[in-house]
Amino acid sequence: MAGLPGLAELQKLMRQQTDAMKDVPRTLGLVQGAVRELTQAATSAHETTASAQVIVERLANLLDELEPSVRALKPGLERAGRVLDDPAVDTIPVTLTRIHDELVPLIHGLRQAQARVTSLTRTFRRRGRSRLAIDEGESQASGQDASGTASVEKPSGT
Repeated sequence: MAGLPGLAELQKLMRQQTDAMKDVPRTLGLVQGAVRELTQAATSAHETTASAQVIVERLANLLDELEPSVRALKPGLERAGRVLDDPAVDTIPVTLTRIHDELVPLIHGLRQAQARVTSLTRTFRRRGRSRLAIDEGESQASGQDASGTASVEKPSGT
């Protein structure tokens, strides 16, 4: 019986097999969980791909609609580019600054002068009307017209 394994060895092998069998349900549970997560990831990837495809189609349609308009803008944009490349365009900020610094104060002064003249004109008009009313009242009392000449009454009925 030397060629047959001993009882101790048999018990050891059976213990190892039992321990391995105890871990099988836990290992199967882990494998099932990993498969579930993989399935969810695949489903999510499929949904994302479908959503991305819809977006790509919408963008393609939008680009198809916009392309003629954008192409029509090209000549105008090229002309604008040539104009903006002109060295004279570089002087615009300096010119605008000079206009602001030199002309705006002058225009402000002219507006103030205009306001003063308008105010004086209104004052003279008011005084002229009241003076005219006073002159008319005095001339009617003295028998003169507003110009200061004597008014002659025409006899009625002649």
